[in-house]
Amino acid sequence: MRGNITNVDLVDIRDVTVDKNLPQRERLVEYVRQIGNPYRFKCGPYTFTAIYPDNGKSIEDCLRGTVT
Repeated sequence: MRGNITNVDLVDIRDVTVDKNLPQRERLVEYVRQIGNPYRFKCGPYTFTAIYPDNGKSIEDCLRGTVT
C-alpha cells in the first residue's frame, strides 16, 4: 500500500456531512476537506482504496460517465 497513512488515520465516510445547499464546487471542496484523501477512506470496519489504471478512463470521465 502506498503512503504512510494507517487505517486508524483514515476518515470514516459516514462522519462526512456536506451542506447540500452549497454550490457544487463548494460541496466538492468541503467533502475533500473533511475526507482528506478521497482515494482512501473507511466505512465502518471496511477500508476502501480507489485505484485507476494508467491506460484507463480519467476520474473526470468516470464522474461524467463518458466513454473513451
